[in-house]
Amino acid sequence: MWIEKKQSWIATVILGGFALPNIWTRTLTVTGIAIAVTLLYMRIPALHYSITSTPFVLIGLPLGIFIGFRNNSAYDRFWEGRKAWGALVNTSRSITRQVLTLTEAQPDATERSEEAIRAFEVRMVHLTIAFVHTLRKQLRDSDPFPALQRILKDGEADEVERLRGEENVALAILQRLGDLLVEARRKHWIHPFHVPVIEQSLVNLTDIQGVCERIKGTPIPYSYTVLIHRIVAVYCSLLPFGLAETIGWATPAVVLCVSYALFGLDSVGDEIEQPFGIDTNDLPLKAISRNIERNLRKRLGEDLPPVVQPERGILR
Repeated sequence: MWIEKKQSWIATVILGGFALPNIWTRTLTVTGIAIAVTLLYMRIPALHYSITSTPFVLIGLPLGIFIGFRNNSAYDRFWEGRKAWGALVNTSRSITRQVLTLTEAQPDATERSEEAIRAFEVRMVHLTIAFVHTLRKQLRDSDPFPALQRILKDGEADEVERLRGEENVALAILQRLGDLLVEARRKHWIHPFHVPVIEQSLVNLTDIQGVCERIKGTPIPYSYTVLIHRIVAVYCSLLPFGLAETIGWATPAVVLCVSYALFGLDSVGDEIEQPFGIDTNDLPLKAISRNIERNLRKRLGEDLPPVVQPERGILR
């Protein structure tokens, strides 16, 4: 995600944004067509043929509506993804607080060792951290095990081995959290009335994972995206034929401005459609994951990993 710096209006207009690197080739191509059409029209009287601007006015209105609808749909996906990760932050903090405050040896506990109870609490929190990083890795189609080996080490290395071979590692971690909760209940480390409280937090983590997987696995219909791309390309390519007769040598400049606007809006929709990627304006999942890890490790009194810093103004 681009971390916006406070700057003047002129600097924002001239230097702001990241759409141009994605659209400059198509914009220059259309502008080149406009220059060629204008030269031929102005220098060869026999080619003084115009389709007038009326078709472009008629097409421009529905085209703007279509692009606006698609970009709104893409932003809805982006914002829903951000809300899901906001809920993940809150739920991770809640489950940590619940484990640390509701776990204690009951009068009929089969094992009352403070070291064993502490080890259970630490493992539950570490597995919650592992779930957060694993979910991020899965959403970005990368290997979660390097992160798991960093988080689950020393006496918890067996947890990493349990997860190898799993198709959905994040779901397997949630299952493991549930198993540990049942084990603690059987040892009477958690009061039966408190077990549903922690279980509800695990259900919330499952729901959050499901929301993220739905967004990632259900893109905007491809045929709709292709139709928008084609209409914008044809519209911008034919625009010089409707303007040359009216504005003459100013046609390339006008086509440049119009094509930049349409191609730019089209590109923005493409970029935010999948909010869990690593594009400039995608969600900073790594920074959010690290923030969760720091919060949870602080509750355990452990050393904190460094804060994720933006690179060239971009927070991943």
